[in-house]
Amino acid sequence: MTDGTGRGEVLDLLVIGGGVMGLFTAYQASRTQARVAVVETGEIGDPMTASFGRTRSYRRDYLEAGYTRFADEAIRLWTEFETATGADVLVRCGCMNIASTSITPDLDNTYATLSTTVLKKMGIPVTSYDTAGIAAEYPYLQADLGDLDPVGGLVDLRTVTRTLQKSLEDAGVTVHERTSTTKITRTTRTNPTTPTSSTDELVTVTTSAGTFTTRSLVITAGHGTNDVLALLPGNQLRVPITKDRPSEAKYFTPPPATRHLYTSDRMPVMAYLDTGIYLHPIVEGVIDAVKIGFYNPPDMPRGTTSINSVGDFVEQCMPGLLEAESVPVTDVDGCDYDLVADDDFVLGAVPGFGNVFVGVGWRGTGYKYAPWVGRVLAELSCQEGTVYDVARFAPSRFVTA
Repeated sequence: MTDGTGRGEVLDLLVIGGGVMGLFTAYQASRTQARVAVVETGEIGDPMTASFGRTRSYRRDYLEAGYTRFADEAIRLWTEFETATGADVLVRCGCMNIASTSITPDLDNTYATLSTTVLKKMGIPVTSYDTAGIAAEYPYLQADLGDLDPVGGLVDLRTVTRTLQKSLEDAGVTVHERTSTTKITRTTRTNPTTPTSSTDELVTVTTSAGTFTTRSLVITAGHGTNDVLALLPGNQLRVPITKDRPSEAKYFTPPPATRHLYTSDRMPVMAYLDTGIYLHPIVEGVIDAVKIGFYNPPDMPRGTTSINSVGDFVEQCMPGLLEAESVPVTDVDGCDYDLVADDDFVLGAVPGFGNVFVGVGWRGTGYKYAPWVGRVLAELSCQEGTVYDVARFAPSRFVTA
């Protein structure tokens, strides 16, 4: 068989890697009637991968306008996905950056202020709170600055995964789980449907589920990306990928008397990125605890502050949770992320291969971009180019002569 299904047909697209980026690539391509298949070494929803868990934040507050623009477009595509599927995947609770003078005295140079400046220059409205405003609106929070993007919020990951799987099944896209890739070759085939009987450049992929022949190949294999790239004959690309994960993450269950203050209808996603802290509220039916994580933000140099742990943050900024029951995050919300040396995404054609594309290096910030990444990779692989300017993400930057 040539496509892993026994039909002997040539695919328009094969995706290697069934995380959220790969599944969204397959989803976007299938909407154009492309013949698509996905192969995944593990299982969809594997808790060891970065694509799956309970919640991830989606936001537009970045220090660089390019990422903000793409994040804004991703939110539009999330909404489009909800409309097309009928699923509610976004928890629209807002996203707020905070700061306190007792921790970062120069408020004008905090992540909150700097990212708000970028948003306002782009015409994106932000609601700003001072010390009194925070005390009135968010009585559980001790801070002197809060900049809220009301459009941000949380993504319900489990609903996204279920919806993508059903959408792909309905579109006739086969997802092969527990499937290893062992060989990739470049082939040509005469196309008798053209007047000149031209030849098509094809890719043949040998896997434990069978042999696939495809017009285009997309690699979204996370930490396994370089293993797949190594199978490409003549390939010179090797992406400098490293692993990262939160240094610490805990779930806090507030006492019943104050629980309502921490639910997503009252509490937004919060971040104090100068200290490496982020918070997710309780989401009814999704997660029954406040998640607080502490990590090293790749897009914000960290200085020395008085916050060196989740406990430090709770004591100094959210003392109402000091008496809350807390447990370490040990489930899928404590996953590994894939980082690239220059902290930019890797997204585009593999140098020397006109029909092989790669997407990797999403950091902890990547999930929110998934429908946009899927759109980019589907357009590149099935429509001869994308409407988005993704030159800065070119994989060729990691090929040395």
